[in-house]
Amino acid sequence: MNVVNVLKTRLLDFFDNRFTRRSQFKGDTNLLDENHHLDSNKASKLVTNNLIRHAYLSKSESLKVLKSDIDGLTSKEVQDKLDEFGFNSIDKQEDLSWYKHLWLSYKNPFNLLLTVLATVSYLTDDLAGTVVISGMIFISTVLRFVQERRSNNAADKLKEMVSTTVTVVRQEEDDDEDDEHIEHLERQISSLNPLKIDNRIEVQIKYLVPGDIITLSAGDMIPADVRILTAKDLFVSQAALTGESLPVEKFSDQKEDNVIDVLELQNIGYMGSNIVSGTALAIVLTTGKKTFFGALADKVIAQDTTETSFQKGVNKVSWLLIYFMLIMSPIVFLINGLSTHAWRDAALFALSVAVGLTPEMLPMIVTSTLAKGAVFMSHRKVIVKRLDAIQNFGAMNILCTDKTGTLTQDKICLEKHTDVFGKDYDDVLEYAYLNSYYQTGLKNLLDVAVLERNNFGDIPLLIKKHTKVDEVPFDFDRRRMSVVVAEQSGGNVLICKGAVEEMLSCCTSAEHQGKILPLTNELLEQLRKVTAELNADGLRVVAVAKKNYPTPKDNYSVGDEKEMTLVGYVAFLDPPKETTRPAIEALNRLGIDVKILTGDNDLVTAKVCREVGLNVESMMRGSDIDKLSDEELGKIAKDVTVFAKLTPAHKERIVMVLRDNGNVVGFMGDGINDAPALRAADIGISVDTAVDISKEAADIILLEKSLMVLEQGVEEGRKTFANMLKYIKITASSNFGNVFSVLIASAFIPFLPMLPVQLLLQNLIYDISQTVIPFDNVDSEFIEKPQRWDPDDLRRFMMFFGPISSIFDVLTFYVMWNWFGANSAAHASLFQSGWFVEGLLTQALIVHMIRTKRIPFIQSTAAWPMLIMTLCAVTVGIALPMSPLAHLVGMQALPASYFGFLVFAIVGYMVLTQSLKGFYARRFGWQ
Repeated sequence: MNVVNVLKTRLLDFFDNRFTRRSQFKGDTNLLDENHHLDSNKASKLVTNNLIRHAYLSKSESLKVLKSDIDGLTSKEVQDKLDEFGFNSIDKQEDLSWYKHLWLSYKNPFNLLLTVLATVSYLTDDLAGTVVISGMIFISTVLRFVQERRSNNAADKLKEMVSTTVTVVRQEEDDDEDDEHIEHLERQISSLNPLKIDNRIEVQIKYLVPGDIITLSAGDMIPADVRILTAKDLFVSQAALTGESLPVEKFSDQKEDNVIDVLELQNIGYMGSNIVSGTALAIVLTTGKKTFFGALADKVIAQDTTETSFQKGVNKVSWLLIYFMLIMSPIVFLINGLSTHAWRDAALFALSVAVGLTPEMLPMIVTSTLAKGAVFMSHRKVIVKRLDAIQNFGAMNILCTDKTGTLTQDKICLEKHTDVFGKDYDDVLEYAYLNSYYQTGLKNLLDVAVLERNNFGDIPLLIKKHTKVDEVPFDFDRRRMSVVVAEQSGGNVLICKGAVEEMLSCCTSAEHQGKILPLTNELLEQLRKVTAELNADGLRVVAVAKKNYPTPKDNYSVGDEKEMTLVGYVAFLDPPKETTRPAIEALNRLGIDVKILTGDNDLVTAKVCREVGLNVESMMRGSDIDKLSDEELGKIAKDVTVFAKLTPAHKERIVMVLRDNGNVVGFMGDGINDAPALRAADIGISVDTAVDISKEAADIILLEKSLMVLEQGVEEGRKTFANMLKYIKITASSNFGNVFSVLIASAFIPFLPMLPVQLLLQNLIYDISQTVIPFDNVDSEFIEKPQRWDPDDLRRFMMFFGPISSIFDVLTFYVMWNWFGANSAAHASLFQSGWFVEGLLTQALIVHMIRTKRIPFIQSTAAWPMLIMTLCAVTVGIALPMSPLAHLVGMQALPASYFGFLVFAIVGYMVLTQSLKGFYARRFGWQ
């Protein structure tokens, strides 16, 4: 099915669902049915017809309908419209009230299962079991609610640090509007230069309102549905809506009549699309959920979300434990029922086993660990936009990055300006200055460097003598841009600057000492040697050419960039950062290969990369990549460190073939040309100074464009992942071990080996002690290499270490039965108390044994919150049978000699586990 038709179908489906916010369509009460729900057919027409209507209105009519002015809205008008239409934002989910959030914190499969078990306990008059299970539900729910609340608040604050802005035209006071003013609007709009308007300010996108006048240029996201008022070589990527990778050209007027498909309107820009090249002035038509993209967002975004490998792994473990519970609980029930004939007690015990096997704290632990990791990473100048990206951040083993600003200082200075043979030449600097001064697209660092060189000649006179006529904006296919200026002496001159090879391809002559030389093959060879020598010195070379038009014309296009005369070159220096070499070495120590993907010249790239210690022997160019299949490129790319002269498509393709080879690939970029690669990577990394489209495509934003900052973020990401994995391993192996212990006890003990309330209480104390795992220390070996989710390793780990605790459980059964005489129903409480204490202490200790492959408490010590919680759990476990409260839970005081055995059992458990840890690490490795 055509993508556009799919989107239209989804739009209709979207409106079939009931809106929960009537305020989204405030004022459109005629669209609501008697139940105050949106009528789907009317709402569908509201979105599409509004855009089509404005496409065919004149510019002045659109302004009038939206109660706007070409000079922009006043602050009062903006506030009034914000009150009416709300913020210009589309959230994946609405802000939840506290009680709804509390309900969602409760409503997970584990809590629902516990609720069923609590209900059964209540119906069977097991009041103590009901209270304990309810307490577990309460603690799990409240902890998750509090942690998620904190997480959301922290995430909101972090997002504010990297908020996207838009350039909007605003006026200070109301201008009087009369009929004459309206009549002249069309002429006023046509003569406006979007980027030369005085009353422009930057505002956060969410404060945009219908009627706002905005300016757009290359790299900008279109922040709302807009009507184009003026456009110059405006090309827009609508891939977010149509899936079509090629940009479409937009105009200030709708050229085709009777357009039915709303996405084919030529003078409408849609929220979610982005400017590839050109400039525009536009008026905002609709914002937020009343935009075309906004109407699709809830449906499309929800359907587009895919689980990461970590999410899938967590779900697998959760369901594995649930399957254990569903299988083992009936078996335990039957064995105990047949051996004791106390079927009610057997049922309660089976229910308690089910509770013990339920990882009810898992959602809270994962959420709080991710949230804590995101906050800690923000302290390292790394902002996490999507919490689940932390796992990929820690698993990343290849980092692809641009050269400029990452390896280099991002402070480009104009080092030389020469004629075509490399001699100093002021005229070329004048032409370059006029080009940079008058271009209205995305000014890069090269333009800034040219404009900062203001100590030559009479610049005011130079500008006065040349009036701008037109421009042809930059794009990444041509790799050049032109401005056309009118000279006082008459006639126009087109001044073009760009990449050397691309410029030479459209020049037919060269200027030298006032003479025009034909561009022969011999001369071309000479010119290439000149630029190669400049490149070899680490200079980035931009060629400058001109073309005279004795007979002026009003409009110029790409087709005019031919048969030009090469004037000379401007050469720039961007030296490497002092921190680059140690940062690359640090990333390599972390198991991350750094690859450079740049559109820059290969000679300049090679010199910079050598200076920072990168291998450039096997450098590849974009032209080399075009000759290879994906399979061939994949084999070669793994060994190549530097890729130069790349287009955006090249960068995206390299990232994808590296991923296909089984790597976890990060891409770091901040330009328009980086957006496709950012989306293709496992982890997209950008900076807060990046263009809008790059920030939107990224998963992680750096507050400083530095590999050193990235290294610190990777370390924190790996710590976060390690603690999550630690809890999952501990929970899985502990619960798996409990399965064996319960089965053995049920088969050979003629009474319940532990009362339901005791088993529940033991589980509750253990769960509470685990809530501090997110704050635990992490051993250095976990940080030194990428950490990837391996379900097979987890399953092997669980089955290997789980039964170890069962060995000491069985030993406890034997000692309690034979040494302490707890071998009949009359002495059941002694037996149960003994197993309760031993089981709780071994569970608490397994945390410290399995959290590290080192010797616990000696070579690796847990964080103080972990130590305190473990001590509390041990203290409560030992004290409870000895306290006055013991009889309330069916326990009794243990003899002093028991504690001698307890010490032996715990020491033996630690020694055996440590020994087997060494074997396991040598045999399977330790993640």
